Amino acid sequence: MTSAIRMGVLALLWGSGFLWIKISLNEGLTPGWITFVRCVLGAAVLLALAYGAGQRLPRDRATWGRLVVAAFFCNALPFLLFSVGEQTVDSGVAGVLNATTPLWSLLIGLALGTERPLRATRLTGLALGFAGVLLIFAPWSHGSGLMSWGALALLGASASYAVAFAYMARHLTGRGTAPLALSAAQLLTATGLSTPALAAGGTATVTWAGVLAVVVLGVFATGLTFHLNYRMIAEEGPTAAATVGYLLPVVSVTLGALVLGEPLTVRVVAGMVVVLVGVGLTRSRSRASREEPEAADAPGAEGAPGITV
Repeated sequence: MTSAIRMGVLALLWGSGFLWIKISLNEGLTPGWITFVRCVLGAAVLLALAYGAGQRLPRDRATWGRLVVAAFFCNALPFLLFSVGEQTVDSGVAGVLNATTPLWSLLIGLALGTERPLRATRLTGLALGFAGVLLIFAPWSHGSGLMSWGALALLGASASYAVAFAYMARHLTGRGTAPLALSAAQLLTATGLSTPALAAGGTATVTWAGVLAVVVLGVFATGLTFHLNYRMIAEEGPTAAATVGYLLPVVSVTLGALVLGEPLTVRVVAGMVVVLVGVGLTRSRSRASREEPEAADAPGAEGAPGITV
């Protein structure tokens, strides 16, 4: 499989997650059940892959304690928030808002003092990124959904990923546990954390289409995407893997329009472009910075698959 084909397959599987969430909701599943089932199935896929690769789950109590924090902010909470948000916001827009995670990561880094003072390029990117969000929701328009619970939930999910990545980079990655085993353990932990959400949202008639959608979400858009992205990072480097992240909003918006008939307005497309340009500018580095290891693109950092959908 060539690099371009692998990148395309990964972008399609990963970016389709927002579509499967929307279909699951439309076909009777509650956000709590969607979150729980995708964690269960994603964990099952990664456990099987880890077992096949001879990787063992961590055994020390300290690692599992850190996994609780990582699983909450990187899986249980954002998975739930994306499902809640898509109850009122289009799946394509949800995919675009997911792309704001690097912007939140930059803000968190500045707050914690782990980021150097921003140069003009990255500061412009930060401003453009959030300006793109404003363009998408157009708060100046009558009936704008910018401050709706759904929109806030989606932004909260992206911010939660940023918190998780900062924590994982400092406390989990590079500590000797094999990546697949660590990810399997994390989703296993997220399964336990998401269990209480099953009681929320009431009951509804679930169709077979809803069951199929959540199975695809858990197996392919959660578990398998992590494995594919991890292999891409290992075989082709973090830059190639990070490029896939720029394709996800395009995939989510296109699938939402073609499959669900979501409106593909000029404003939404323009907002998506502005967000992606902003994200690209925030990831720019000076010549000296480029010579340093790109820790943010390592497995488990920005763009970790099965985590950032």
